[in-house]
Amino acid sequence: MMQGLRGLFKRQDEWTLHEVVNRIIEINEDNETFWSNAHGWAPIAAADLLSISRLDWQTSLSYTLKKWINEGAREGASADGSLILAWANLGALVEGTMKLLLCVYYVTYKDDPDAILINDYNKGVRVIAEPDAVKFDRMRVFFKKRVWTAEQAHWDNWVLEIQQKRNVIHAFKHRELGSFDDFYSHLRKYLEFLQIINSRLPRP
Repeated sequence: MMQGLRGLFKRQDEWTLHEVVNRIIEINEDNETFWSNAHGWAPIAAADLLSISRLDWQTSLSYTLKKWINEGAREGASADGSLILAWANLGALVEGTMKLLLCVYYVTYKDDPDAILINDYNKGVRVIAEPDAVKFDRMRVFFKKRVWTAEQAHWDNWVLEIQQKRNVIHAFKHRELGSFDDFYSHLRKYLEFLQIINSRLPRP
């Protein structure tokens, strides 16, 4: 009985990878359910944007993480390919989590003096990029300047590392891929990252 009770109160850094992935799934499923139906209390512009965002893909990508924690992913001729896809999977989740925050705070974001600008070639002017059109690296820089608190500033280096690992999928020449153990360490870190972002999202 006591062994079972101890299991209920494990620290998060003691969780198995399956427990980590299951918690990621729970959070992103909840985000999908809640934020895709924000009309009635969120600003109209933000609610409209969230209603067409593919938060369901965040959920699906969360379930896909299960593929990479199975022992078979590390074995055989497909191991490197699996690891490349695992990093792409994690990178897409990190990027989507950051875009969720920009969507929720869309009204604040578009009025920010450091809001990300892109070229509107039809109008011949620079316009504020919608969150779903923001490039990963420019969003990372915006977060560094305008989102992270002093205590959270270290997350910029982590996001950059995830971005670089994700981009290996586009490479033809050699890039540092890391190992599955590296990936599992960052997978645990993503749960922490997701929890921090979620803690900054308002709910009625």
